[in-house]
Amino acid sequence: MSPRSASVNEELRRRSKERLLQAAVELVGERGYDATTLGDIADRAGSARGLVSYYFPGKRQLVQSAVHRLMHRTLEEALEREPCTGDGRERLARAIDAILGLARERPVLMRQHMAGLLQAEVGFVPCPEQRRLAELLRDTVARRGSTDVDHDYPMLRAQLMGAVFAALVPGVPMPVPELRAELFERYRLDWELGVPRGGRGGGGGGGRRRPGRGGGRRRQAG
Repeated sequence: MSPRSASVNEELRRRSKERLLQAAVELVGERGYDATTLGDIADRAGSARGLVSYYFPGKRQLVQSAVHRLMHRTLEEALEREPCTGDGRERLARAIDAILGLARERPVLMRQHMAGLLQAEVGFVPCPEQRRLAELLRDTVARRGSTDVDHDYPMLRAQLMGAVFAALVPGVPMPVPELRAELFERYRLDWELGVPRGGRGGGGGGGRRRPGRGGGRRRQAG
């Protein structure tokens, strides 16, 4: 049997890493961070346990990368869904809805992710998955018409992280539709833009309407 080519080996490594990232998302979402071990993740991925430490320095870094992968894939899907558009306002609305949708649909996973970002011994860990997420958000800001992407991208990131945190605080969570309304008002987006997760374009059903700062009107989700 002839040895595998470098490209084949690279593809096998990529698939192995992808399985670990997916397994981490599934298990942390099901059990929580503390109840999930690296061995559990390796077993779910069907990988040798030594591969986990080969690709990642520790569990926290693995989980951060896994969540960033989920975030950038969710965001990419939202931005590129039909009908495709280059309109910056619509794309920003889709981005907001995509990230807030994760807070609503995967609360355990996103809560654990936010907690990990606040831990001083690990903090924010740049990785290829996070860089892809940053590229998508920077492009969204640029298409929205920003004249200073280096300032406006971190501000958008901070606004989204703050909204996710507010939606997930145990005991006093803020409703996602209210957080969406505040972000849409801040960025002067019409309520009918975007697609809230699990709803139709523009937020779905009826409800109370009130004017936004941009002169348009927005609808509270029903």
